[in-house]
Amino acid sequence: MGKYFGTDGIRGRVGEAPITADFMLRLGRAAGQVLAANDKRPVVIGKDTRISGYMFESALEAGLASSGANVALLGPMPTPAIAYLTRTLYACAGIVISASHNPYYDNGIKFFSADGEKLGDNIEAKIEAAIDAPFTTVDSANMGKAWRIEDAAGRYIEFCKGTLPFGTHLNHLKIVVDCANGSNYKVGPAVLRELGAKVVAIANQPDGLNINADCGSTYMQNLSIRVRDEKADLGIAFDGDGDRMLMVDDQGAVIDGDQLLYIIASARHAAGTLGGVVIGTVMSNLGLEQSLLQQGIGFERTPVGDRHVHQRLVSEGLSLGGESSGHILSLDRTSTGDGIISALQVLEIIVNSGKSLRELASGMEKFPHVMLNVPVSGNAKQRLAENQKIALEAQRVEKELGKSGRLILRASGTEPLVRVTVEGQDGQQVERLAEELAEVVRVEMT
Repeated sequence: MGKYFGTDGIRGRVGEAPITADFMLRLGRAAGQVLAANDKRPVVIGKDTRISGYMFESALEAGLASSGANVALLGPMPTPAIAYLTRTLYACAGIVISASHNPYYDNGIKFFSADGEKLGDNIEAKIEAAIDAPFTTVDSANMGKAWRIEDAAGRYIEFCKGTLPFGTHLNHLKIVVDCANGSNYKVGPAVLRELGAKVVAIANQPDGLNINADCGSTYMQNLSIRVRDEKADLGIAFDGDGDRMLMVDDQGAVIDGDQLLYIIASARHAAGTLGGVVIGTVMSNLGLEQSLLQQGIGFERTPVGDRHVHQRLVSEGLSLGGESSGHILSLDRTSTGDGIISALQVLEIIVNSGKSLRELASGMEKFPHVMLNVPVSGNAKQRLAENQKIALEAQRVEKELGKSGRLILRASGTEPLVRVTVEGQDGQQVERLAEELAEVVRVEMT
């Protein structure tokens, strides 16, 4: 992590450094200097639905123009759509204004390269250095211009549908879609309807303040209830910026990212199209790893974050990986995690197999798993690494779990939290140990 960039771009509370209008002006100029130097291809900018996006869009546009960079504005669009449009519009870079699953009062910035992939550490370091340099403006004759892409949504909808084999339709499925009052509020339901599904859309009325508020992939209760009430076949929940996706089955049970990854990997393996091992993270459930190994499918883990999963997939020439949160990467279909395309893959399997989502997910036995988020103050990562009492308690927990369980203790890269995750075969033991360790963290770091 750099001075400004964290595990997933730059993120924080609006109005508090660095998530301020003046910083975004300097960031725009710096990004223009590094990513668009002597390049008249545009930098595309898209955003989610939170109210501060208007302010930051304008500030970034001004900063980019001051560096001489041209700008193409997409408006509210899912993060993966911005990655796709960066490539297909032949832009030199893409910028996403979003704090993903965080509340409306947070916001953040993510960048894509011209290939629609996240920037490498070396490029982020160059941008950080340029941010802190004195602000300069190119000569007026060389300033950048800005324009809006009016058909951005239509382009992306057609791309999503095109990831399915020709002739695939969802005519017999009734689907409830929770749009998280976020950037998928239009295109998510539209893709499914155009493929023939009967769609009931909820949390699809964003007002700038209600993004992720008791809805979306971080709050599944309303979706579960609505699926049962509607007697739907399943439900789909996106997060605020549309790169994650979880599902619920016809009985309202949540199907998480590990189970969805299992369903996709198993179907690809059976069809002979998997092309190697599956990549997860240290947070992936042990049940996923064991269920895949039983089928002869290899499984490897990376540190937390889709960025690490993506790097491993690329370095090993693989195509499929993901996180428990529902961030699934299918690099044979698109360059980044995409909630709509992930959902379409599962729906394709349902249609082709004739099985329900519940039946498909039943092949994976999940280990009891408890994750507790402990709010902390100060530099969570540094304080956690230096605290000996927490380290000793973590050692005690690991010793009691033995080889039949796992402990993951980590500071969040996007929020002031320490995440305590315990996994094992004995549910009561798992819950007890997680609570005991979380209490020590709470006492030591609050």
